Amino acid sequence: MSSNTELREMSDEQLDATAKEAAQTLFRLRFQSQSERLNTPSEIRKNRRLIARIKTIQTERQKAIS
Repeated sequence: MSSNTELREMSDEQLDATAKEAAQTLFRLRFQSQSERLNTPSEIRKNRRLIARIKTIQTERQKAIS
């Protein structure tokens, strides 16, 4: 997983790509948790928090521009 400093150093395009990847992973994990048992249930929480961190950084950047 990426730390906050690593995320802040990324460009907007990299953040978008990371967010899309995390969202796809989260979808697969949720689907897997409903259909079978997960090996690491904590991965769902980690991906949700990663998406939240990315969205927070994107919002901060948008507010800084305006």
